[in-house]
Amino acid sequence: MTGQRIATRAAACAAVALLVVTGGTVAQADDDIESLPAEQIADRSRDALLDVGSLHLRARGDLGKNRSPMTVDLSLDRSGNCAGGVDLGEGKGEVEIIKRGDSVWVKPDSDFWENQVPVGGSAFESVLAGRYLKGSASDSRLRPVVDACDLDTFQKLVSDNADSNAGTFTKGKVTTVDGVRTVPVTRTLHGQKLTAYVDTGGEHRPVRITVRGDGADAAVDFSGFDEPVPTATPPAEDTVDVSAVLGRGPAQS
Repeated sequence: MTGQRIATRAAACAAVALLVVTGGTVAQADDDIESLPAEQIADRSRDALLDVGSLHLRARGDLGKNRSPMTVDLSLDRSGNCAGGVDLGEGKGEVEIIKRGDSVWVKPDSDFWENQVPVGGSAFESVLAGRYLKGSASDSRLRPVVDACDLDTFQKLVSDNADSNAGTFTKGKVTTVDGVRTVPVTRTLHGQKLTAYVDTGGEHRPVRITVRGDGADAAVDFSGFDEPVPTATPPAEDTVDVSAVLGRGPAQS
């Protein structure tokens, strides 16, 4: 189902926003992070984010040219569990996403079927009748959802693509973001201004990243570090097997 790729794209955009704002230098041992150069603050925030076992990610806004404003709200962990959803904005549809172990549930709303699956969407909606579409994590048709739900995938994007030689860092004045004292570090790259707001206390994790310019106007917030992903899953009577809607396809990715 085409719309299931939305979650992967949004999570990837959040990762890209982080990797182009963080550096690859060696951080100092001094814990007074506010006194460090911008590059080292960015490096600390990257390393701290790579170390977490779970987190809550909320991305909102326009993440690039020719992309509609959307909101992604997901709790995810390294075991591949996640819970949350994607709102495509402007009445284009919402999708609730749950993954627990080897099972995946997705629940698109009426706007999603109408706008994202114009051919056959109404039939799919009729079959589901407000229930969740359920499948196995090994089903290749659900692979985009599975990838978006895996914190390891997200962290690997950050680790593999950080480039300390791309762009120039600047450090801003200390500011408060959602009640957290942060120091902003900014990198301008490819016409976009990317700013990471790094917690001055604790583990110095990024609590917000903003992307501005060249068609982008978005923010990605991080919270719930190392908190467990909600474990509730839909009951059997509220689910329909993926094969009943999409037919029997390849079981393995």
